Amino acid sequence: MISGDSIVALSSGRLPAGVAVLRISGPQTRFVIETIAGGMVKDRTAVLRRFRAPDGTLLDSGLVIFFPGPASFTGEDVAEFHVHGGRAVVARMLEVIAGFDGVRHAEPGEFTRRAFLNGKVDLVETEALADLVNAETEAQRRFAIQNAEGVQSELYMSWRRRLIHARAMIEAEIDFADEEDVPGSVSDAVWSDVRTMIDEIDHHIAGFRAAEIIRDGFEVVILGAPNAGKSSLFNALARRDAAIVTDEPGTTRDLLEVALDLSGLCVRLTDTAGLREAPGKVEAIGIERARARADRADLLLLLQDATQPKTIDLPTATAAALRVGTKIDLLDLKAAGEIEMRYDFGISVVNGAGLEALLAEIGRRAADAAGGVGDVLPSRLRHVELLGETRRHLVRAIDGNVAGQELRAEELRLAADQLGRIVGAIDVEDMLDVIFSQFCIGK
Repeated sequence: MISGDSIVALSSGRLPAGVAVLRISGPQTRFVIETIAGGMVKDRTAVLRRFRAPDGTLLDSGLVIFFPGPASFTGEDVAEFHVHGGRAVVARMLEVIAGFDGVRHAEPGEFTRRAFLNGKVDLVETEALADLVNAETEAQRRFAIQNAEGVQSELYMSWRRRLIHARAMIEAEIDFADEEDVPGSVSDAVWSDVRTMIDEIDHHIAGFRAAEIIRDGFEVVILGAPNAGKSSLFNALARRDAAIVTDEPGTTRDLLEVALDLSGLCVRLTDTAGLREAPGKVEAIGIERARARADRADLLLLLQDATQPKTIDLPTATAAALRVGTKIDLLDLKAAGEIEMRYDFGISVVNGAGLEALLAEIGRRAADAAGGVGDVLPSRLRHVELLGETRRHLVRAIDGNVAGQELRAEELRLAADQLGRIVGAIDVEDMLDVIFSQFCIGK
């Protein structure tokens, strides 16, 4: 149930800034505007006002905009105060507004939670808004905005509508089997559509890994013997000195990670400890972590010093791998000519040879793994789990082990309920705190 309190928070970015936006939502919104801004303002129109505390003290001057409910983001009366973005200005404005009776500071995600409870957004759209706020690459932005616009929700609700219709047809056949205007073989068409839906759900679930790559990044792990040039390559691709580079073996003892933006996709590059026998105690821990990270990588870069090749015991990871020969600027002409036969790529961080080609290949593989950013994909593990439950009920419905049309119709109802839980149409109270805790204050 929605609280009767009004809530206020800073809804813009980090301070100080040129402009800060304070948002208030709830039944006290009009009174706060009338008191602080010296009177009510026209709906959805930015109005320049001087903002004063109830005792008449001037706080700041700026714009105020009023959005009357239910035609607002939260479905309640909402106002925005656009003030100068100094820390003292914002702190004093928040202090004054929260000092009104019935007004308090918002909790993380509370504005969006009220929007959900008032039917302005569903759960999938809510999660997409969180993704949109956190988006760092163009692919993440496009994926989030598509889901925020309801494309993913519409897919799930269309499946649910088909199941509700299928159940109605089966129950009509059960209840009115003797009536002339009820087709006697309607169940054949229903079960055919259910089988089609199972295939559609399977295809959709299979896209979850692509969605993970778009949201969380394509994992690339650099492996090799000590002094193979791993940290040098890591710094070259990061375009900064993110890792320490020395001639001493075992310099890197822990995982170092940097996020790259390659053609709008997030690529997470990890530098690891050199793989070798009989390392020291601390270095051994780093090597074990390197092997563990390799197990979950999407792509491995297996580096070898082309001037002094050393064979190492590589982890038994299932990820694709690229063999990279390093330090090719130190090779003589004959050895340089053999690089293409020995490695997928030959590189030098000294003169930059091969780096652009390697980076382009990483970007191509990331794009292939992410698939089409415009595809409708399940964006959360929660969705995949509920879709799995939906599929399980559908399989039971068409399986001959479920005796009787009544029980098969019940499986259709249970499947439709699981789809409803994804978008928040059914029994989701236990999930709300978890979902909205991911939001920042002011959203």
